[in-house]
Amino acid sequence: MNKSGRSQLALGVILILIGGWFILNQTVPEFKNFFAPYIEWPVNLLLIGAGILLIGLVTGSPGLAVPATIVAGIGGIFYYQEMVGSSESWSYMWALIPGFVGLGVVIQGLLGENTASNLKRGLNLMVISAVIFLIFAAFLGGWTVLGSYGPAVLLILLGVWVLGSGLYRTYRKKDE
Repeated sequence: MNKSGRSQLALGVILILIGGWFILNQTVPEFKNFFAPYIEWPVNLLLIGAGILLIGLVTGSPGLAVPATIVAGIGGIFYYQEMVGSSESWSYMWALIPGFVGLGVVIQGLLGENTASNLKRGLNLMVISAVIFLIFAAFLGGWTVLGSYGPAVLLILLGVWVLGSGLYRTYRKKDE
């Protein structure tokens, strides 16, 4: 079966399962009560992300790992904010979204699509996202582990990473 046929088959099965879910949810109260904690905000975003990844695996489309990690990652941010009881962290948490993209690109590479390039690009995105997150968190007061020296230390670490990656590229080209 070709890729288009697999995609259509998977979509048909998923639609049938979702329809069955809706019927059971309307007719069987125990079913609805059992799954109630899993379909509430923001857990549903985590499950939607997992569903997108599952669809990508079933249909042989590793590219769906990127939207899956974005949706699940944003669901994770909202879940954290629900557990803490405050949405003030959103002022710097948004910086994690490029890292979610990077994680999706790494998963896409691990699933066999342009592996070496995707691993490198994904890891770079994750590092850049982490550094931006830490800088914004330090400046906006959400991360106080490094105290008042936090922003300076993070900028120095970012500079070291930029220099190191530039030197690596220079020496790699020299050896070729």
